[in-house]
Amino acid sequence: MHRHRTPATLVPMPQINPIERRMTKFMRKPPSVRAAAGVIVTATTLVVIGAGILIRVLDSHEYSNIWVGMWWALQTVTTVGYGDVTPRQPIGRVVGAFVMLEGIAFLAIITAVITSTFVARAEQERSLAEEADEGVQRARLEARLDELDGRFDTLEGMIRDLGRS
Repeated sequence: MHRHRTPATLVPMPQINPIERRMTKFMRKPPSVRAAAGVIVTATTLVVIGAGILIRVLDSHEYSNIWVGMWWALQTVTTVGYGDVTPRQPIGRVVGAFVMLEGIAFLAIITAVITSTFVARAEQERSLAEEADEGVQRARLEARLDELDGRFDTLEGMIRDLGRS
């Protein structure tokens, strides 16, 4: 008796949006300095725009328009903090704390990316130097073995000659 299988219903895969696709690609392979900088600049830009709009909405008395809010967000995220505009409301200060932390994280990540690039480059150069050293050592060892092989051939010849005499 043959049983026929019915094909399983296929569940459509949700489409990944461009940001998810870029983040997935970024997380899969080691990032280049250019890719890391792109992610950091994009994130920082989004934080400045979002925080500028949010602070305008939450503390409209202090921030007369969105551009003043973005100016405050930019100087806060870059840790410059001129102080010409500051949030008065507690919720505005919470937004400010978030923006400050993002700015500090930005500097830390930039430093880490640059450092890891230097470390990776030094590791690659060290690996190449080790491979070159191994090649030189291998060549010396092979030359020495060839020399010993020649000496053994000479000794064998001498032993044969002695046995004939």
